[in-house]
Amino acid sequence: MNYIINGIQQIGIGVANAKQAFNWYKNNYGFDLLVFEDRSEAKLMTQYTNDEVMQRYALLAMNMRGGGGLEIWQFTNRKPLAQASDFKLGDLGINMMKLRNGNISETTYTKDSWGNWIQVVKDSYAFSKGSDGKGGVMGAMIGVSDMQKSIKFYQTLFGLDAIAFDEVGVFKEFENLPGGTQKFRRVLLARNRTRVGGFGKLLGPFQLELILCLERGPNKIYKNRLWGDLGYIHLCFDVSGMDELKKKSERLGHPFTVDSANSFDMGEASGRFGYIEDPDGTLIEVVETHKVPISKKLGIFINLKHRTLGKPLPNWIVKAMRIHRKKKDL
Repeated sequence: MNYIINGIQQIGIGVANAKQAFNWYKNNYGFDLLVFEDRSEAKLMTQYTNDEVMQRYALLAMNMRGGGGLEIWQFTNRKPLAQASDFKLGDLGINMMKLRNGNISETTYTKDSWGNWIQVVKDSYAFSKGSDGKGGVMGAMIGVSDMQKSIKFYQTLFGLDAIAFDEVGVFKEFENLPGGTQKFRRVLLARNRTRVGGFGKLLGPFQLELILCLERGPNKIYKNRLWGDLGYIHLCFDVSGMDELKKKSERLGHPFTVDSANSFDMGEASGRFGYIEDPDGTLIEVVETHKVPISKKLGIFINLKHRTLGKPLPNWIVKAMRIHRKKKDL
């Protein structure tokens, strides 16, 4: 590929109170690094917000042990809606995020305070050491309607070339999840570790689990709702070489539906972002990061815009972001 997927940058979560959600994830899962905090208009997302420009408040929280972050997203001019029908495993869209943890013996499932399901996966990767073993986002479970189409999409565009498992059955680990007693096909996609650039060492290895319910027609999680409503709104990959990714996505028949083209500005962070729909319309964000603040007061930023493709930032520079850790609740 003439571009690099550096890792999962973040998963977007639509909430009713962003500060409350940040505090919960900080206190329960170690997402205490506040990369940006921004209030503005989502002008480029109108095709997913009923052709209206929505006001929003967004926070990006990271866990320095390693993994992707959380983009915590709140409408400020609209009450966000929940899924119309009760969620069942295998519904089309992001069913849950996967968080890494180096101190557990087996995979577990839990929910946050707002009903979003979380899979906690035993995983030893650590960018920074931490005694509790809790790390960041290492992937997601995504409900699909056509397994082969979805495998092709994620393998071709995002380099998930390794199939860790491909199984069909009724799975005991799902029995306490809504709709989890039915028969499923599960495919876990990973990638043979390749070069990464920018923040790739912090983001770490990642995986995606595609899940197909074989006993019912799944509902679409965001049917008749807006991007930004309650739940997992997108999965975001950190990219180097956005132009080449855009060309490849067009050849695959999944062109960018949104492209900020030049730069976006999220408070003191900047870059270029785009959105691609997977075969079921699940929104995948891709971001090419250009600038991240270390100290606004001192005018110190990490600049990646002209960085050599595939050259990760030195660990000490990334670790300097610790200055943005929040010990107290917002």
